[in-house]
Amino acid sequence: MMATHVLPDLKYTGHEKNKLTLHLFFQIMGKIRMSFAPRKNHWWYITLYVNEKGFTTGPISINEGFDSFSITMNIPEHRVEVFHSAGDLRSFRLEKNLSVADFYNYLCSILKELDIVVGIKAEPYELNMKKRFSEIVEYEHYHKKYTNTYWKTFLWISSVFKEFSGRFYGKTCPVHLYWHSMDLAVTRFSGKKAPAMDADASIPNKDAYSHECISFGFWAGDENMPEPAFYSYTFPSPEGLEEQKLEPESANWIMNNGSPMAVLTYAELQKQDEPKKVLLEFLESAYQAGAWLAGWDIEHFNVPGLKEL
Repeated sequence: MMATHVLPDLKYTGHEKNKLTLHLFFQIMGKIRMSFAPRKNHWWYITLYVNEKGFTTGPISINEGFDSFSITMNIPEHRVEVFHSAGDLRSFRLEKNLSVADFYNYLCSILKELDIVVGIKAEPYELNMKKRFSEIVEYEHYHKKYTNTYWKTFLWISSVFKEFSGRFYGKTCPVHLYWHSMDLAVTRFSGKKAPAMDADASIPNKDAYSHECISFGFWAGDENMPEPAFYSYTFPSPEGLEEQKLEPESANWIMNNGSPMAVLTYAELQKQDEPKKVLLEFLESAYQAGAWLAGWDIEHFNVPGLKEL
């Protein structure tokens, strides 16, 4: 196979229903993982991952840890695969006109056949839908070309995020996909607790932002940002953050929920001759801006050479 260094041409406009259908599929997979996984800080135990096949829950332990299973959207073959550690592999096709209800019912049927009892709140999260997954028949817009482009884009970005993650010697989350908002993210932590949130703040936010952090991510577009884009924000947001310089020059600060967020659109990155280099520069400039103003010990978090250990 010949390698290509041209970024996939991922678009949001014109693919809104394709993306939302995929988003609902991800939420079903993620909720199943969450129902079994032991709790871990900052919701790291609920996420999905990008791999060489597509998108996966990774191994999910069952039966007191003596067995496990995984759910994978195999994008090259356009099928959902459920693999059990006993050696059982069950699957169904991903194709046009496969509704969210079909996806949910087929998956639940397979899990039942494997004697895996699942108990989830079987409805969308934060998508302004009041129906249960088993009732959502109007979204049936699985699009093979769009999904393949989506996966290829996330696969490349995941590799760059992992390289960037390796440049920090402090607490860092895995590079993972949050299915509630459908963004790929990696987050660095200073090690210090963040100021306590108001008593009426949501439990998800209280756990996600219990400690100072600088987060970096990518989303494939939505109604508020109708194009794919990279982002970074610092929490708590230090004063003057939006005045700091970003790389490249096409990156900018926008206000998001009352705080500055660094943004670099995917379309701008596609124009670059060395997109990996430019993306790493964007991530580093956003980190330096937030870490410096927030008083992080930047030198302390630099990764030492092996001979320095």
